[in-house]
Amino acid sequence: MNFKKIICWPPLLAGVGTAVTIGILGYITYESILSGTGYGFWLVASFGSTVINVFGFPKNRNSQPKNVLFGHLLCALIGIIFITFFEISFITLGLAVGIATMLMLALKITHPPAGGTIIVAMIGDVSFRFLIFPVMVGAITIIIGGIIYNRLLLKKKYPITWK
Repeated sequence: MNFKKIICWPPLLAGVGTAVTIGILGYITYESILSGTGYGFWLVASFGSTVINVFGFPKNRNSQPKNVLFGHLLCALIGIIFITFFEISFITLGLAVGIATMLMLALKITHPPAGGTIIVAMIGDVSFRFLIFPVMVGAITIIIGGIIYNRLLLKKKYPITWK
């Protein structure tokens, strides 16, 4: 049995990277001195699929830092705007995700997991503060984790581009 081959198996490495990153965000959210404060909420359900993209598919255009950060920010903003001006319904949920899809594609910041951020924002009836904590801070944490993990530990080129 080749122990090095097992340790370096890409699915295992991607799983470790995603586990550590979500674990860090979960720790800050639930266990750290910040938990229970307005600064302690660093975790959004859609980040689960974001880390799979960043750690499992680091060369994918949708996994690049610009797409991760601005895709989540745009979608959170659209969700907040919709919930501020309209009641939540199947129509407003659909319109919000549809508009976000159109804008992400047009602005070249497509990040499919961010579509879930809209739904979280609307169902959670969040305020504009949601843009900072957890969306911006959490996305930046994922990006930094992806850079450390992919570039420094695995010696892979990540990000491929900052544009």
